[in-house]
Amino acid sequence: MPVLRTIKNDYEFYHHQKLDILVAIDTKNRKLLLNYWKSSKGKKKETLKKIKVSAYKMIEDEEFQSLKIDFTQSFQFDAKELVKIK
Repeated sequence: MPVLRTIKNDYEFYHHQKLDILVAIDTKNRKLLLNYWKSSKGKKKETLKKIKVSAYKMIEDEEFQSLKIDFTQSFQFDAKELVKIK
């Protein structure tokens, strides 16, 4: 029986609710996002402070018919509009 191992990825994927797109966030910005969520837990959306997170958009790769990270341009997104994909 083969042994499956966990492969660490440098990016985590999030859904941007307003634009309805998937974005990839690197480790540095992911830590900013986690700290933001911990500090704003239980607060109303109107009273949350605004924080921008740098991320890359996911685009469709027609050759392999899948999604891939578009590294050509980095974008700034509001942290409160991002939801982690499970």
